Amino acid sequence: MMLDPPMKKLLNQVPSRYKLVNVVAHEARQIASQAEDEGYPLNEKPVTLALQKIAAGEVKLGDE
Repeated sequence: MMLDPPMKKLLNQVPSRYKLVNVVAHEARQIASQAEDEGYPLNEKPVTLALQKIAAGEVKLGDE
């Protein structure tokens, strides 16, 4: 199974795998919560959307 986006691309955005797990979880919760609050369905799972946003550089890390 291939991870899309690739782990190498994700680790270019986030300094460690541990931090990546935390950032993905946080972003996925925000995506799910926002979708629920605004009442629109998600076509993809929140974790998938979070990974895509991180790979695209759209997520700011808390310590920066």
